[in-house]
Amino acid sequence: MTSPSGAITTPVLTDADTQDAVLFLRGLVHLRARAADTGGTFALLEHSGERGYMSPLHLHESDEETFLVLDGTLRVEVGDEVRSVGAGGLALLPRGLAHGFVVTSPTARFLTLHTPGGGFDAFVADIGVPFTGGQPSDPGPGPDPAELTRLAAAHGIRIVGPPLQP
Repeated sequence: MTSPSGAITTPVLTDADTQDAVLFLRGLVHLRARAADTGGTFALLEHSGERGYMSPLHLHESDEETFLVLDGTLRVEVGDEVRSVGAGGLALLPRGLAHGFVVTSPTARFLTLHTPGGGFDAFVADIGVPFTGGQPSDPGPGPDPAELTRLAAAHGIRIVGPPLQP
């Protein structure tokens, strides 16, 4: 997959039928490129959700997270900054800096790029409910906050605050 320099050396070709999708924190996440696919160089996820789809305030210990909003609007909080990020907008969030997001429009679709990969995509796959197509059903309340915090920590993610509200 990769050389010692981190360059990808083997092509990776997938389509929607070979990519995993999960219901995650009340949103739908397609795992477009897993860290396992890229030799750990990055992971690329596509998120879609309704108003209120959000994350708790958290930080990644070993990867940067980049958001690219495709449709809709997110409120992104990072450090002391709070920004509204609409379609075409980008938010690059450094590792080790607490941040979170919440969908503030009726619906939103966005990509997250994690560099290097290996923590967040595995976390999403571990706690997400497999999605096999059709309309997403209600995934229920999800893991309790203590369990979410424990599972996140196992993947290098520290939850440091409550979920953001729209």
